[in-house]
This record gives sequence, C-alpha cells and structure tokens, in this order.
Amino acid sequence: MSVIYNTQLCKRLAERNDFVLFLFTLMTNKKTFLQTATLIEDILGVKKEMIQLDDIPNLASLVSSFDQQQLANFCRILAVTISELDTGSDDKHTLLAKNAQQKKNLGPSRAEINQATLLNIPGFIERLCKLATRKVSETTGTSSFLQELEEWYTWLDNALVLDALMRVANEEAEQKSSDESGLANTSTRTQLPQSMKIMHEIMYKLEVLYVLCVLLMGRQRNQVHKMIAEFKLIPGLNNLFDKLIWRKHSASALVLHGHNQNCDCSPDITLKIQFLRLLQSFSDHHENKYLLLNSQELNELSAISHKANIPEVDAVVNTDRSLVCDGKRGLLTRLLQVMKKEPAESSFRFWQARAVESFLRGTTSYADQMFLLKRGLLEHILYCIVDSECKSRDVLQSYFDLLGELMKFNIDAFKRFNKYINTDEKFQVFLNQINSSLVDSNMLVRCITLSLDRFENQSDAKVAEVLSECRLLSYMSQMSMRMSFLFRLINIIHVQTLTQENVSCLNTSLVILMLARRKEKLPFYLRTLQQMEYTEKYPGFILNNFHSLLRFWQQHYLNKDKDSTCLENSSCISFTYWKETVSILLSPDRTSPCAIVSYIDEAYMDIDRDFSEE
Repeated sequence: MSVIYNTQLCKRLAERNDFVLFLFTLMTNKKTFLQTATLIEDILGVKKEMIQLDDIPNLASLVSSFDQQQLANFCRILAVTISELDTGSDDKHTLLAKNAQQKKNLGPSRAEINQATLLNIPGFIERLCKLATRKVSETTGTSSFLQELEEWYTWLDNALVLDALMRVANEEAEQKSSDESGLANTSTRTQLPQSMKIMHEIMYKLEVLYVLCVLLMGRQRNQVHKMIAEFKLIPGLNNLFDKLIWRKHSASALVLHGHNQNCDCSPDITLKIQFLRLLQSFSDHHENKYLLLNSQELNELSAISHKANIPEVDAVVNTDRSLVCDGKRGLLTRLLQVMKKEPAESSFRFWQARAVESFLRGTTSYADQMFLLKRGLLEHILYCIVDSECKSRDVLQSYFDLLGELMKFNIDAFKRFNKYINTDEKFQVFLNQINSSLVDSNMLVRCITLSLDRFENQSDAKVAEVLSECRLLSYMSQMSMRMSFLFRLINIIHVQTLTQENVSCLNTSLVILMLARRKEKLPFYLRTLQQMEYTEKYPGFILNNFHSLLRFWQQHYLNKDKDSTCLENSSCISFTYWKETVSILLSPDRTSPCAIVSYIDEAYMDIDRDFSEE
C-alpha cells in the first residue's frame, strides 16, 4: 500500500464512510497495519463528522487481535474518535453558547457513545494499563533494526525524526564499539539502541495516557476509575516515575531538528504534561485519589486526624491497601519533590500545581492539607508568587487556586503564611499579585473570605491569636477591602463573556454576599455598592450587570443536569442557601431591603434585557 497522499485526497476519501470503515478491516494484516493506521488517522483528521466505533465490523475481535505495539498505535486513532471536537479551547467558549448547544444536543454526543463502546470491549482497559505501566525492559518483539526504523518513519511521518534517530543510533554504536573493542557492532546493527527504545516507549505511553485521561473525564468516569484502580495503573506509574516519566535527560536524548530538550514539542516534555493531566483527572473530586499515597503515608493521614481529635476521612479508611503505591514514596510525594525543584521558567509549573490542587478539591480535609503543609508546599508556593515574582498568568492562577485549597479553614496554614510573609514589603508584593488579575486570584479571595468568617465565629485561643496577628486575615477583615473586591469581581464579568474560567468570579461575589446575609448585613452591602456606583459616576452600571448575572446563574445552575455539589463542597454552604440568596437578590419588590432593584433608580433601570443565545 502506498502512503503517498495529500490533504485533498484525504478529504475526498473521508466522504466515503464505507471506505473508512473498510480500512479498519485491513488492520488485521500486520504487513499493512502501520500504513493503514496512518491513513485512517489522516482521514479522520479532516473528516467533518466523527465516525461511530460501533459501525466498525467486529471491533472487539479486531482490538483483541492487536499485539501491544499495535494497540498503542491504534490509540492514536481512538484519540480522534473519543475527544469532543472543541476540547482544546473549552475554557474559552462562553457559557451562553455552551448552554444553547446543550439544549440542541439532548442525547449523548458521538464521542461519548464511542467512549462507552470502548469500555464494553473485554480486557481493553486492562491492556491499556499494562501498556502505560510496562518498563522498557519488558518490551518484546523480533523486529530488525531497519524494520523498527521504518515503523518510526511511518508512525511519526517526519524525515527529520528519522535523521535524529539515525544520529542517536550511530552515536551509541560508536560508544559501544570503543567500550567493547568493536564486539558490539553486530548487535547494534540488529537491535534498536536503548535510548531509542526508551523514546519508542515514551511515544506509546503518550497515546495510551491520553485515551485513559479522556475516559476518566467522560460520563462513565466511575466505571473507568474502578477498572484502572483494579489494574494498578497508579502504583505502576509510580514505579516508572524516576526512570522514565521524570527521568533526567541524557546527553544524546532525542530532540527534533530546530528544537531543544526543554521545548514543549519534545516527547519527554509531552509525556510529563500528559502524565500530570492524568493525575489531575484521576484525583479530581474522587475518593480513589488516596491511591496516590503508599500505606505509610495513609497511616500518616490517620495519625494527623487522631492528633487533631477529628474523625478520619471515610475514603482513607476504606482505601484498599493492596491497590496503593508501594516503595518509600507515593506518587503525590514524588510529584511534590520534583515540583519544588522546578526552574522558575519551567512549563511544568502550571500542570504540577493543577495536579496537586485536584488532590485537595472537594470537601475540605484538614488531614490532606496538613500532609502537604508538612512537606513545605505552602512555603514553596509563596516563594514562587512573592520572591520569584512569577509573571505567567496561567501559572499564577494555578498557584492561587492551589493556595486557596491548601489554606481554606486551616488556621495552621494562615499561621505559616504569616511566618513566611513577615514584612510589609513582602505582603505588598503578595497583594499586588492578587490585584493584578482577580480572574486568576478570585478563588483565593473566596478562601480567605470563607476562612475569616469561620474563624471569627470560633472561641479558640489559638484562632484568636492568629486572627490578631495574620496580615492577610486583618486585611480581609476590613469592610472597605471586601467591598472593593466585590465591586471589582462584578465589574470584570458580563453574561455575554462568562466562561468556565471566569464564572468563578460570579460565585465568589455571591459567597461574599451570602456571608453578609448570614450576619443580616446584605442591605448595607447593596447600599454601599450603590454609593460606589455614584462615586464612579456610573449609577446603575454595577447593579444592573449583577442582576443580569444572577438571572443567568439561575438558568445555568438550576438546570437539572448541573451538579451543585462542587459549589457546596468548596464553600461549606448548602446549595439551598445559594438558591435562596439569589432569589432574594432578584426579588422584583422595590420595597425589599435585600432586592437589587431597590438600589437602582428607575431612570437607570435596565434589568429585563434578553441575553439568551440561540
């Protein structure tokens, strides 16, 4: 089969669905497998409609006929069939557009159907877990050196890669030749050098981890979680961490022409990022996150709870010890170690922070927080924010979000914060970073606000001491500061520009007002907002906008498909109270002291605008 074709030809072939499905039957022939897989991948890349895996003749038997190498290559095709078309820029799509699209698509998407199809193939997830966790020394195959090079060339479709591989092969052949007096020449001509075998394995694991990551974020998430726990994916990855996933670059590590070892295009870099994305998806709001620890670390969590005289987390008690990490350190601890050593300009900082933050998400656990605090995580984050004065918006946002989860309701964390931020100069740098972009820092603002409210209602002497000494809590306790945050949070978002990324600003503003309502100060906050509008010479501007935002909030969060537990868990405020507060604020009664309309002069009233997006 010839592999010479162009984009126009692929587009024409993609129109023939019967032909595309026929191509899959050719994958049973090992001699044409790679060329067929490459052609299918290129065709699916330009095909307007996603194929349905159920339509492939004898799919289950086809997959079971693949050896592990073929299955890894097949994952490149599967990645196209199980990923939603707009996944890459998910955060950038407005919630209005997404909600409108969801109303049109009442049933599951084709990608979701394809995910379910894969999960129904016997042994599929187990084989992916074995592929993801096998060591380089476990790879088998009798391919000749030239055959394996041909596979690389076909698979990567890049002559520059072939040149790089040949250069590495020659380097290692020469090295072995000089070390072993020429006796290794024969073996290096018939076997792939070790560095190339490692790169081969990295490329395979990239595809497999991507497929597992997509499945972990899908509708069958709990089913996938159960299977990958049973097949010991996490302890397997833990055993590979030092030698493969976070291995040190050798002098002859493979890089593409015109790139360097730290380039995001490097297979080594891409594997690390995909690995971190998998950890994030695995830990996020799921009790299986404790599989990232080893037995000794789980015992440490229990000891922290006992010392603090609080109940152990049920998920810790119920974790199957036979499925956790083995060795001296669990995967989470290993991640913390490399995170603290990461250079300031590293592209991994964002993903590392996201992966650790996902471990803390959900119902706040004091033991989880203390486990990480004892390992110096808070000091590391503050160093990055304050001392290194990080400039990357993405990295800063991930640090602020992680810091918020780490400190929420934890008086020890605030005490540690004050010990590190021990001068007015340092505190001002920290505030400047927060104020430079509230979209990025608003989750931390929410954490401080919630924590302050809880601490103020406690009579503990230790809490009282920290309340009086901590710069951060003293700053947020000032009414003028809370009002300033509230005003800016409402001002930087509008219904038409709300995304998954910035809708948190709306929820943070609501948290501030819910806490005010608890203390019967909601009218005072609304009246102050009104006064701030007049000071800014824009009467009605903020409150009209807030009214529209809350109307959208009702449409968005009261949808039967929306999961409200995230809002409850992150705030420790019942969703019923969220709904009640929004309803009170949106009351049309202009005599109500808690209704927004009571604070907008009729001349500036603009609350009935239709913001639906068809």
